Amino acid sequence: MSRATPSTIASRLAEGAARLGEAGLDSARHDAELLLAAVLGTDRLSLYVEPKRAVDGEVAARYRELIDRRAGHEPVQYILGWEEFRGLRLTVTPDVLIPRPETEGLVERALELLTGLDHAAVADVGTGSGAIACALAAARPDLELLAVDQSLGALAVASDNVRTLGLASRVRLLAGDLFGPLASLRGSLDMVVANPPYLPAMTLASLPAEVVRFEPRLALDGGPDGMRVLRRLIAEAPAHLRPGGWLVMEIGEEQAGALASLMAAEGFSAIGARRDLRGVERYIEGCWAEGKTVVPLTGVATQRMSC
Repeated sequence: MSRATPSTIASRLAEGAARLGEAGLDSARHDAELLLAAVLGTDRLSLYVEPKRAVDGEVAARYRELIDRRAGHEPVQYILGWEEFRGLRLTVTPDVLIPRPETEGLVERALELLTGLDHAAVADVGTGSGAIACALAAARPDLELLAVDQSLGALAVASDNVRTLGLASRVRLLAGDLFGPLASLRGSLDMVVANPPYLPAMTLASLPAEVVRFEPRLALDGGPDGMRVLRRLIAEAPAHLRPGGWLVMEIGEEQAGALASLMAAEGFSAIGARRDLRGVERYIEGCWAEGKTVVPLTGVATQRMSC
């Protein structure tokens, strides 16, 4: 990009978009707008309100730095440090997966299943940025959320989001692997919701550079067939769910059939797969209603009820 001065919003925007276009980015203009708006402390619309506004040398230099990072395929969300998710602005860093629109659909389905159930206890297992837990807590002030992750870096990001959004009194963060930190809550959860890693390991190398080079592998790699963590969730969730509690998960393409069979074998009922906006079976749900006895911490046996 040219370092000539003076410069204007219009000229810097054109140069930034051209640089990103040369780097092969389909979203070149959009990303150039986001980055210029960020360094100017404004929004994208304002760039077109004052296109001839002068851009000083310091701002131009900062903009060039951001454009260079994006030209290297670093995700624009990591450069900006945030992403929108169901109307919430969430901090994101390379320690966490960038929240995606597909996961908004998971939150919406979880809320539908929780309709009519007051003061439910919900565990977001593998919380990452805390997107799911924060979105559920923001939508339903009566919910109690437990957000679990084994990555301390991810929990630091989630903690920042929980605190910034004013949800610290209702979202409790726990460090550990899947249900490990929830041992004291066996048989007491109304829902387990999860967006686990579900991509087959062999497919990771073929992902866009933005994903494979920058997003955390721990949040992507689902093992040889993509279902390593999904299997564990299905096997371990029943011990932590109340009678009639729900397990709701985001899943990979062509995994629904195999996972539905695993859930049925484990004792789940009302099993269903749902499609995302692209028509892909992206979510699976099941109600824990097997007719077995459960012994809570009090030592009193109770019967699991029908869903």
